[in-house]
Parts: sequence; C-alpha cells; structure tokens
Amino acid sequence: MAKRRNSKRDNSLAIVLMDLPWQVNIQSLTRSKILAMPMVGLIVMTLLSGCAVTTQSYPTTLVQSVNLEPQALKTGGIAFITPGTVTGQEEDKQNLALAFTDALKQARPDLRIVTLPETLGIINRDGLAEEYKKMYEDSRLTGIFNRDTLRKISRQAGARYIAQLQLGGFTQSTQGLWGFLGFNMSITEITTVRLFLQIWDGENGTIVWEGSQELTLSSNQIKQSPVSFKDTVELSAQELIARLYPIPAQPLVQTTPQ
Repeated sequence: MAKRRNSKRDNSLAIVLMDLPWQVNIQSLTRSKILAMPMVGLIVMTLLSGCAVTTQSYPTTLVQSVNLEPQALKTGGIAFITPGTVTGQEEDKQNLALAFTDALKQARPDLRIVTLPETLGIINRDGLAEEYKKMYEDSRLTGIFNRDTLRKISRQAGARYIAQLQLGGFTQSTQGLWGFLGFNMSITEITTVRLFLQIWDGENGTIVWEGSQELTLSSNQIKQSPVSFKDTVELSAQELIARLYPIPAQPLVQTTPQ
C-alpha cells in the first residue's frame, strides 16, 4: 500500500513539474504581448498614415489681359523664347520651358506651339544669335524686347505671339513628424514654385497678356519622396492656362417632362 501511495505522489509531482514550464511560458508570453501592444499600435497607426498619402495645393494667381482676343493664339500661334530665372537656378530654364509647353499642349492641342528648342534652332539657323543675345541683355535693364528682333523671330518661327517664362523661385523642404526614438514616422514635403508668364505680339512689339503664379504643395507621406520640379511646374502651368483660357459659362438646358 505504501508503495502505491508513493507511486501516486511521484506521478502527481511529475505532472506538476511537466505543466510548470508551460504555465511560465504562457505568463511570460502574455506579459510580452502586453508590453508590445503600445509599440504595435504605434506601428499600425504609422502604416495607416503612410498608406493614405495626402497632397494639398495652395495656388495664388494674378493675371492681366492687355490686348489678347480669345481666339488670337489659335489663329496666330505662339513661340517660346529663353526663360528668365533667379540667380542659382539657370539650369532649370530648359526644364521649365519643357514642362510648361507640355502642359499647354495637353490643355490646348489645337494651338500651333513652337517649343523653346525649335525657336532656338530657327534663331541660330537664320543667323539671329547675336541679335537675340543683345535683345536679352537690353531687356534685363529695360524690361523691353526689341520690336525688330521680335518681329524677325515671329516671322521666321511662323507664330505671331512670343511667350517668355520667368522662374521666380523653386524651393523644397522637409518636416519630420511623429518622432520616436530618433525615427521620423511621417514626413511632410513642402514644395513652392513661383512663375511669371508674359506674351508679346511679335508684329508690333507690345505686351498682350501677363500672369504670375505661386504654388505651394504640401504632401504627407511615410517615405520621403519629393515632388519633382516638372510635376510642380505642370500643376502651376495648369493654373495659369486656366486663366489664359477661361471656360465660358454653359447655358442651362431646359427639359420638358414627358
């Protein structure tokens, strides 16, 4: 009888000892989960905010139509000459003209548009390079393009109107949000561009239209990805082109009940 009792006690003790590590693991695992919950919640919130990337635009546009008829550009055509820019961003001239003309072509495919490379090629081909250079040097002091030079460019390019862009500035900045242990959980990219467009009549040397555009883009995202110069200029160009070609009001259509 004593042996049987000892055997039962040994079996009970063995069962307890076998179950003890399992219970300890469960408790430690539960404790780890409890400690990890705040971190998991933070990661989930970060991922959700990164998936929902939001971009806001803040445009400011000013235009003045001096003497430009609604259909004038369609009948006369428009040629782009070398843009002006602030010091330090001279390399952006070609990109500026390319992005703007692309936006104009998409908005008005019916226009005859002579791009900057085409205009420069015509000027160089016809021996107007020195005269063109002098026109620009004089315009820096006076703000005026020589009428005779404009007329030559206009006629050789086959476009009555001459357009010049000015890049007033282009800046990009980054702000980190939701900082945790030195890590940026969310990033705000801020991009600002300032443009000025002036359209001249190549026949009489007068300004017929001008407009300025300042556009600020604010983009919240989890991964740093700045808005490109081209995309920013195209968005700004769309704002200016919308003012250059305002959409006429559509008449109300009246329907008779059946």
